[in-house]
Amino acid sequence: MVESRYLIPAAVHRVEEEIKRSRFITTLAPAPTLKAARALIADVCAEFPDASHHCWAYVVGPPGSTGQIGMSDDGEPHGSAGRPMLNVLLHAGIGDIAAVVTRYFGGTLLGVGGLVRAYSGGVQLALATLPTVEHVPSVLLDVVVDYAAITPLQRLTPEFEAVIVAQDFGLDATYRIRLPLQQVDAFRAAITNLTHGQALVEIAASE
Repeated sequence: MVESRYLIPAAVHRVEEEIKRSRFITTLAPAPTLKAARALIADVCAEFPDASHHCWAYVVGPPGSTGQIGMSDDGEPHGSAGRPMLNVLLHAGIGDIAAVVTRYFGGTLLGVGGLVRAYSGGVQLALATLPTVEHVPSVLLDVVVDYAAITPLQRLTPEFEAVIVAQDFGLDATYRIRLPLQQVDAFRAAITNLTHGQALVEIAASE
């Protein structure tokens, strides 16, 4: 199954609001791996060491996927923070994302319902202004062609969103080309057609 493109956070993004004298600071960030998600949580905890709570949730992978998710109430009543935050992330249409909501308690109890609204609302507020970029699963191909095919190959690459990242000219012309995973089969067919089956095309790595 070909992994599809999807939106991810473009950068770390933060919003803040006050609810009944409690200060809520929501931080969203890219989380392409579990390590990145955990690093964000550690960084925010270190940035606000005197906060009452650091509740968090993350979704690593495409939007709505549940293969690599996590959440924590960090001392708030069970189910009042992490789960509501995760539910918002799962329905946000954004993948590879982590959220930490930092709370400075203001002296007024919000109750479980109030906490659910505060924590989920913080994530929703941050998502509303979150800058995003498109995650495009890509592949590196090694392509070897004879010299007659160099110019036609170079003209072909933009059509497939392909970028030449390295080249070497010996007995033949060798190119390392990065292109979207979804374009690999069509690009390979085009190269084969272009060179009448004389090109060598191998996958070097997936990214």
